[in-house]
Amino acid sequence: MEWNKLLCSQRFRGIRASAGSGDLRTEFEKDYHRIINSASFRRLQDKTQVFPLDKSDFIRTRLTHSLEVSSFGKSLGQNISEKILRTVRDDSFLPEYKAYICDILQCAGLLHDIGNPPFGHFGETAIRQWFRENLPRLEFEGAPIEKILSPQMREDFYHFEGNTQALRLVTKLHFLVDEHGMNLTKALLGTIIKYPVSSLEINKNSGNIKDKKMGYYYAEREIFKDLQNTLGTEGCRHPLTFILEAADDIAYKTADIEDACKKGCISYEQLVREMKSRRPKASADVSEYDRIVDNLERRYQKALQRNLSSPELNAIQNWIIFLQGKLIAAATYGFTRNYESIMAGTCKSDLFAGTYAQPVMEALGEIAFQYVFCREPILKLEIAAETIFRFLLDRFVDAAIYYDTGHGQSAVQEKLMALISDNYKGIYHIYAKDRDSTEKLYLRLLLVTDFICGMTDSFAKSLYQELNGIH
Repeated sequence: MEWNKLLCSQRFRGIRASAGSGDLRTEFEKDYHRIINSASFRRLQDKTQVFPLDKSDFIRTRLTHSLEVSSFGKSLGQNISEKILRTVRDDSFLPEYKAYICDILQCAGLLHDIGNPPFGHFGETAIRQWFRENLPRLEFEGAPIEKILSPQMREDFYHFEGNTQALRLVTKLHFLVDEHGMNLTKALLGTIIKYPVSSLEINKNSGNIKDKKMGYYYAEREIFKDLQNTLGTEGCRHPLTFILEAADDIAYKTADIEDACKKGCISYEQLVREMKSRRPKASADVSEYDRIVDNLERRYQKALQRNLSSPELNAIQNWIIFLQGKLIAAATYGFTRNYESIMAGTCKSDLFAGTYAQPVMEALGEIAFQYVFCREPILKLEIAAETIFRFLLDRFVDAAIYYDTGHGQSAVQEKLMALISDNYKGIYHIYAKDRDSTEKLYLRLLLVTDFICGMTDSFAKSLYQELNGIH
């Protein structure tokens, strides 16, 4: 892969500069302003990160998480670009690319969760499960919908992903001027595609990180193909995707621990004990791992000496900042160490694999799962979310099946379709034009998932209550 292609600033719809506009921003800087001024980005303030519908102003939402990922992405972009210029010495990497990469990663961090449905990753699971259970029984004109759809169309719903929805949202659903969505640069679009495979090509056992999930819907196949050809990635991950993923991993794995401590899910003593119990056996990783854990204990002792009212939380919060710096350094090393394989498209692991940070990241993930995601309040909220998703999908999919077909709809079905955003319905009509009946049916099902994914947690909950007559 070549940097001059990977950093392509083209858009699907070209923009004609106004005479005398005086706009000195680069195309990637323009992307940033398009994103932060969008309603889709603002909705992230009412979407779950870990704790659904939490009233605390400390606990992170998808918005604050995305801002953190954006910041880490830019920091990693700066560090890695400098390493390429000074250490790797790739002659094809021009000095001005550093600023481009930082801007692209800053934008990608803002976008990486923008397609997620309400109630966090559980929302994705609920949507996948509903389609697996219901597509086999639903019919269109006397035939099972599961049999009508092509294999890829069907698997798109069975493997529904918020990351995949993000590509659809920014390229189509966000109606800025026309059907091209936010009309972002191709370099940015390529960066947010974490898994450059279709729903038919998912292979979790391949050993290659890019095959774990799908990266684009059948509906966006032409967009994906264009991006692959223009950027020169051709079935491989964009190199900046590795950096974006590292920024996301750093943000959520450290934040989950901090939020859990703030919520009282895990104490300082438990965190120290759990970190020590996961001490790696490989000698190469032990010394750095021990230093990281020792740093947490030293910060606690300093907090005690300062007579702080909450020395445990103070120690953890300061340790998290220290830890984030260590993880940024590890990811920087991981990228430069694997530079050739990343650029050749043969790198199969994330940037932490094989570094001292790998056992630390694994420990943080295991601790968060044990002390946060398995707690009773989270489990209750997830069960409630599943009830909301099931109801909304039951009603709106039923209404959408015969929408725009000439078949008669009940009064309730017509009212339900009237509740769906005119914007989403307008996009459906644009892309359904001149398509065969099978693809139109597929797009109508996507219309429902588009509508539900665009909801905030509060809106999904209130709509469920209103349609059920619950005050």
